[in-house]
Amino acid sequence: MRRSTSTTVALLTAALTLAACGGSDDGDGGGSGSDAAEATSLSDFGSMDDLIEAAKAEGELNVIALPPDWANYGEIISAFEDKYGITVNSASPDISSQEELNAVDQQRGQDRAPDVVDLATAFARQAQAQDLLAPYQVETWDEIPEGQKDPEGHWYNDYGGYMSIGCNASIVAECPQTMADLLDPQYAGQVALNGNPTQAGAAFGGVWAAALSNGGDLDDIGPGIDFFVQLKDAGNFNPVESTPATIESGETPIVIDWDYLNAAYKDGLAEVGTEWEVVVPADGLFGGFYSQAVSAYAPHPAAARLWQEFLYSDEGQNLWLAGGARPVRLPAMQDAGTADAEALAALPPVEDEVDFPTEEQESAAKEVVTARWNEEMSG
Repeated sequence: MRRSTSTTVALLTAALTLAACGGSDDGDGGGSGSDAAEATSLSDFGSMDDLIEAAKAEGELNVIALPPDWANYGEIISAFEDKYGITVNSASPDISSQEELNAVDQQRGQDRAPDVVDLATAFARQAQAQDLLAPYQVETWDEIPEGQKDPEGHWYNDYGGYMSIGCNASIVAECPQTMADLLDPQYAGQVALNGNPTQAGAAFGGVWAAALSNGGDLDDIGPGIDFFVQLKDAGNFNPVESTPATIESGETPIVIDWDYLNAAYKDGLAEVGTEWEVVVPADGLFGGFYSQAVSAYAPHPAAARLWQEFLYSDEGQNLWLAGGARPVRLPAMQDAGTADAEALAALPPVEDEVDFPTEEQESAAKEVVTARWNEEMSG
């Protein structure tokens, strides 16, 4: 399991990332370099060369909740290591956003603590309120649209996509094209989510997509829960949380997940003789961005800030684009002609615009899902 504006592709920030849990609080700690830990922009280092020098002196970067097959993170991590000669330690790629925040809090003062996090905006706001994040504005700050960043730089959106339906066409005779189709009796025991929506943003997005397809809106996610209860009562809901392994084995033949994740399975499945189809349902069009942030307790504060600069450079943004995700600077890069044209052309076609929920709408939706999901879906 593991997150634009209406002038381009306005996507909701409601997805969850993953993190490492555990460890004890060995101190109140900040980073290993006090000057770097206080830096709020590149100018505090003097120049990019100075930041690179400081980061290389630290020699390491701790990341968390970044599966290598998620939004092209495997290639992104390798590119960063090759470019700067810094070792990236990747911990616990397959856990939830809440666990990610737990790791930041519980491992503060430890060398293994996360330096950076990749969270749904709702969780990024929560982390900011808990004083877990350090403000830092990347060099390309002005090209991150307003509304997709904390004004002081505690967090900012990074990449996003649309909720989609992935389908194993080698098992399923006729793949569903809409959310409504999922209620068809032919899909008995086949429809799965990527995680639990009380913990995982991809699953949370699936519930909101269902709400939009059943009379709900950004003020009312309740119909989405009603839909999944109906799906369960019809015998179509598969309670197994999807993973690449369950998809490859056929255990979860139909998966509601972000389009860039579902699309990423296609080539690998084809190699083992499985046909995997992906559609963005028009009746439940829902999008979301994840958000980046630097931990206030980063043991490698210079490397953490260099990582952010890399991710928000044209190179980093195009690596996300190559993974089928829509980087936050895409509109500016299209205007400048720096977006990877081939990767851009490969994105699933989506014509309609999607609106952002407000912070209040997001919080209210989380409360509804938390209060209702486990009780109603476990009965």
